[in-house]
Amino acid sequence: MRSPKNVLRHELIGLDIAVVDARNQSLIGLCGRIVAEGKDTLTISTEKGEKVLLKKLITIRVVVSGEAVLVEGKYLQGRPEDRIKK
Repeated sequence: MRSPKNVLRHELIGLDIAVVDARNQSLIGLCGRIVAEGKDTLTISTEKGEKVLLKKLITIRVVVSGEAVLVEGKYLQGRPEDRIKK
């Protein structure tokens, strides 16, 4: 079961996120639902279409079990299936 303490070890697809910090300032405030995850990217569905974000350049806010969690993208890098096995 996903909890704020173990969110990095679970599947992220389907979670609603908001970008709270990014090297590209125009991404801050971007909100959407994760629809795909690659080794270095997250693809989110927004009101204006799908956006591909580089994990290492962003910090996201995810709500898990009613609690907001900030996650630095650098901790999400790597293949999703390998991260889940850790």
